Amino acid sequence: APNNTINLEVPLAPLQRALKSAQNAIAANIRLTKKDNIPLLSLTITTSTINSGPPSASAFNARGGAGEDGTDGFDASSEFREESVEAFSSRAQDRETTVTQDIPIRVLAPASVEGLHEPVCRDPDVHITLPNLVQLKSISDRFTKLALSTKSSTRTGFNSSTSSPKLELSGNMHGCLRLSLNTDSLRISSLWTGLENPELDPDQVADGLDNHPSTRMKGLGDSAGQSDEGWATVRVEGRDWGRVLSVGRLGGRVIACFCHEHALVLYVFIGGEESGVGESVLTYYISSYSA
Repeated sequence: APNNTINLEVPLAPLQRALKSAQNAIAANIRLTKKDNIPLLSLTITTSTINSGPPSASAFNARGGAGEDGTDGFDASSEFREESVEAFSSRAQDRETTVTQDIPIRVLAPASVEGLHEPVCRDPDVHITLPNLVQLKSISDRFTKLALSTKSSTRTGFNSSTSSPKLELSGNMHGCLRLSLNTDSLRISSLWTGLENPELDPDQVADGLDNHPSTRMKGLGDSAGQSDEGWATVRVEGRDWGRVLSVGRLGGRVIACFCHEHALVLYVFIGGEESGVGESVLTYYISSYSA
């Protein structure tokens, strides 16, 4: 392969299920292989289980109840016999179980990869660190289900539209994030305040910080999120947005960049100093729906 690089197209759902099954494994390895000329990612998972048996009835010599002679039911001529620790530990043994999961993939030719690149968009108006993604996903899913349950229906009782509801996501440069649902019969929102607006690296801003859109947005709005000014807004499809937020299981921080009425770019930072490896970044680009 050119530059020792092999480009793969991997279905995310089977990969996610396979990796989830390795969560409590004691060892795991992944290989690129073939079966019947079909390229596969083969994930081998080793788990440990403990087999334990009941304690031996011969640990002591006793009668089942009180004797006829009024004794306490134990044979006076018998002595308790100590059972060694090894006798019990031998009954509880670790057993390793190995499971292999094969994930069908597609190997991409170098020519088909040359045209792949991140979407190009203008400088964001607002950049903000998102709150806990598990909480954000829970509220987003609740809004989506609520919208589906109240969606207007035709006289025949069938939904007039099969498309998922659109959620409105807004942020400002004062640490505020707002998630809203606006329909003909429903208008609800949830507001987060006190979030971080990370500082930009001046060396990465071509026209300088003074001319950056986020600098202008700092002069608008407030930290309580009550002003109508200073918000950058995008509209996302509810169910797709919920799937994107599933990345919260990986942990790490997420910075959202809002291009008002145009797109939302998410940077998911995984790993770092606590894991002993360099920080990795996943990038999600989400186009905004029109109002």
